[in-house]
Amino acid sequence: MNTIVPLISSGVAGPLGVLHLPRLWLKASLEAAGKLAPGYPGAGQGYDQMVISGLGLNRDAVLNYIKTSKPTYPQFEAWVKSQPGVKLDKGSVDKLNGSITGYIHDDATRKEILGANGLSDGPRDAVNLNNLDDWQAFHAAVLK
Repeated sequence: MNTIVPLISSGVAGPLGVLHLPRLWLKASLEAAGKLAPGYPGAGQGYDQMVISGLGLNRDAVLNYIKTSKPTYPQFEAWVKSQPGVKLDKGSVDKLNGSITGYIHDDATRKEILGANGLSDGPRDAVNLNNLDDWQAFHAAVLK
């Protein structure tokens, strides 16, 4: 079975305006279908958990909904909006988005990603470093 490298960036937001939420949906959906590329968690402890916690969602409920309902992205956002206590006000979303765009990988992770891409220097922020990492993984898995 072919697996898929998730190429939706953490810097992408859907209609709700929440960065990384489309990527979380994609990764969890691919994992539920047994199609997520090796090395990618369906819902990890980094950005995935930041979004789940930042929105006030229940991690198990998110993953269970995606696994059992196989929603489209708009259906997933509608479900998110329906959850009790969800934090989608402008202040909460702005704070969450700021934590995503402001996250910086440690030097070792940065050097590893840049080195794998043949770069001696490049972005410092985790969103753009993760993009490079995804593109490298996609190239290795599909194009090489």
